[in-house]
Formats: sequence, structure tokens, C-alpha cells
Amino acid sequence: MRHGWPIALAGAPVLLPVETAISPAAQAPHMLLGASRAVTLKLTNQRDAAPPHAPVLIRGADDFALAAARDIADPSRDLVSPLKGPFRAETLEWDEAAAAALDLARLAGILPAFLVAPHMGDPAGADQLAEPVTLDPADLDCWKDSGALTIATRATLPVAACEDAQIVAFRSTNDLREHVALIIGEQNADRPPLVRLHSECLTGDILGSLKCDCGPQLDAALAAMAKEAEQGGWGVLLYLRQEGRGIGLINKLRAYRLQDQGYDTVDANRRLGLPDEARDFPVAARMLELLHVGAIRLMTNNPAKVAALSSAGVNISQRVPHQLPANPHNARYLDTKRDRAGHLLD
Repeated sequence: MRHGWPIALAGAPVLLPVETAISPAAQAPHMLLGASRAVTLKLTNQRDAAPPHAPVLIRGADDFALAAARDIADPSRDLVSPLKGPFRAETLEWDEAAAAALDLARLAGILPAFLVAPHMGDPAGADQLAEPVTLDPADLDCWKDSGALTIATRATLPVAACEDAQIVAFRSTNDLREHVALIIGEQNADRPPLVRLHSECLTGDILGSLKCDCGPQLDAALAAMAKEAEQGGWGVLLYLRQEGRGIGLINKLRAYRLQDQGYDTVDANRRLGLPDEARDFPVAARMLELLHVGAIRLMTNNPAKVAALSSAGVNISQRVPHQLPANPHNARYLDTKRDRAGHLLD
């Protein structure tokens, strides 16, 4: 999909990813979008109460050419090309395959939008793209199987917070992302460790972005675990390769651009047609299982994270508050986490 190849999901017509398609003559009478993006297109028969990430099949007055389809799919183009439509949402008879396609687009880090049953134009120009890659929606279930995760290797890793830390790398046969755990202090089965789930944030962790609180949260978590180790306890940092809460780096930066236009974090993701929370928490539960960790003390201000881990089988004996001061650049972001995502203040 990142190469722009069409895909054929069992039970569905051929789908061509709008963002990456490289057949300029491609066009189609229908497009597939997420409901949240469809709402921003003012579809008159789109119910506001529809699930925000459900697939929506739309039709326009004319076939969708690829250039026009990109304007429809990408909200960052809304100011350049504000007049779109009219569109009509039509009955979707292959919901399971459509939902799988949107999920696959998110995993690929591209916009969740497809031309449906596209005409490729000149077959000579279409080249090898005339034959779509065939998939089954059940393939996505395999990707979600955290049981395939195993420990690949481990080593000592002196870090600024603790010179006696150990790093453990995890790999899955179903996923190219490699998650890691950093163990601070001596592992003790009789004492619940201080645990922090930290989702990868290139901009915050590496570049020192002030738009979020990820970098300071990471540093504060490691410092708290080091202090715990000094007092005979221990800690585990699970570093999950789930950039942008699971939507990927490029789409996260697209959301940043929308935030520059005045949208908050939640609305920016939804205008992109993407979930505002798409992280895979069962993979964190599997990592703890492989580390032989029993009960944990979880550092978080997010009740949804507590609920997700608990439902994945993690025994959380205590929620430990993890709140850092705001700065002028991330104050609205932190307010959004509190007011719209239900994060606690302490």
C-alpha cells in the first residue's frame, strides 16, 4: 500500500490507496473513507452518531480522478480546495473488508482513503499495478496477535538515570516494529515494579518538541524508577513503537498541521479520518508476561490505559500519578487530554 499498489480484500472490490497511487489516470465512481472524515465533508445523510472510524462509501456527481480524490482525502488541502461535493453516502455491503482496509492504511501510515474498483486508464501506463495484491480481512487478526511476540535479545545498558539498567528487545513474526523494555534495578518477583508505558514520540523524545509532554514524561519516569531502585524496588519502562498513538509519524505531523489551523488533538485526528487512540495495549501485556512480571504499579494519568491493560490481563495493584507542568506550547494539548480524553490531574 505504501508503494501505491491496489489491493483486493476477500469479499470486496479492488481498492487503490489514494495517497500513494502512482497511476495518474486512475479514476473510480466510488471512494472509501472513514466516517469522521466523511462528516467533515458535510454528507447530508451521514449520521453524527455513526461510529467515528466506521468505513463510509461515497459517490460524487462524476467519477473521482486521483488528484481530486487526494483533495477529498487530505484535510490539509481543505483551505486550498474548500468546495467539494456534493457527495452521497451509499450502502456498504462489505463492511468487514472495508474496516480492514482502513486499519491497514493506518498501519501503513497513509491516509485512510481508497478509490473503489478503479479504472487504471491506459493499461500500458498501469504496468504491474493492473494485478492487485490479494488479502483476506482475517490477515489483520494475525497482525493483532500479540502472542507472536518473543524476546529477541537482552543486554546491559547504562543510562543517565541508572548505570545498571538492562534493555530487552522484542520481535514478532507478524510485525516489523521492535519494542523494547528497560529494566531499572534488580528484578524482584515479590515486589510490584513501577511501570511506565511510553509510546514512541520522535518529536518529543529525540527533538525536544514542546508541543507535547512526551520527552519530559520519559525522563521523569526513568528518574522515578531509579529512585525506586535506590530504595530496594525496581521499574520497567516499556517503549512501544507506536508513534502518534498508533497513527504513525507522517499522519501525526499532518495532525500537527491541522492543530496549527486551530483544531485540537482529537479533532485533528478525526479530520484525517483516523482514531485519536489506536495503540495496541495487548502487546504491552505480552511484554510484561515475557518478563515474568506479575502485579505492577502503573505510572499514568490515563484511566483508559488502566482499563485497557486490565482487560488484557495485567494486574494493576496501584495507579501512580504522572503529571508534569505545562508550557506555553503544550497547554492546550494537556487540556485536551484532560477534557476530551479523560486524563486525571493527579
